[in-house]
Amino acid sequence: FDADAFGPNAPRMLGALGRPLMTRGGKIIPIEAHGVKLVSLGLVVPDGQPIVWRGSLQHSFVRDFVTKTEWGELDYVVVDMPPGTGDIPLSVMQLVPLTGAIVVGTPQEVALEDVRRAVTMLEKLEVTVLGFVENMSYFVCPSCGEKHDIFGSGGLAAYAEKYGAPLLGQIPIEPKIRKGGDVGFPAALEEGPLGEAYRELAENTARRVAVAASQQKPKETPHQKPFLNIPLKK
Repeated sequence: FDADAFGPNAPRMLGALGRPLMTRGGKIIPIEAHGVKLVSLGLVVPDGQPIVWRGSLQHSFVRDFVTKTEWGELDYVVVDMPPGTGDIPLSVMQLVPLTGAIVVGTPQEVALEDVRRAVTMLEKLEVTVLGFVENMSYFVCPSCGEKHDIFGSGGLAAYAEKYGAPLLGQIPIEPKIRKGGDVGFPAALEEGPLGEAYRELAENTARRVAVAASQQKPKETPHQKPFLNIPLKK
């Protein structure tokens, strides 16, 4: 579920642009790309059109997609949220029975301030912090193979250790990530160290999800009537 209403780029990154969401019996039918089912405003709103919504409409968007999507059988549901602690993350945490959340940050101290805010929000809403992911962690020079910590190093890892949740993965600065996002080929499908970094992240996350799910009481999915009618092609 691409819940980033203000930057719904998941369709482009998965190579799914131009494939509109369909409805059946009043339910939204996700599209599928690279083995991943997807719903996103990027499949509904014309390319380049901004989303200008107040808080109530942001909440309605989340509620509509949560209650009206016919996912079918799944292994996991991943909700991609916009950065920050605004209305959409709040609505997701209130409406979706989350097993937990993964906090994504970068190594520098200024980014750690945002990580701390996100963690505080999760704690207040009683959402388990599954772990942390360090994005833009380092850069490996293609000429000499030397590793460069462009944004510093160790900050997020130290915070994760102090908090008591694991650092699930470190994603490097890598041109293939940008290129793959532009053409719709996920970097996780790459061979070599880059693909391995994503596979390690996925495996660590799956283990953490399994542990968290085994320790939690079952959560009920909210059954609230959606009141935002998003025009979808039938």
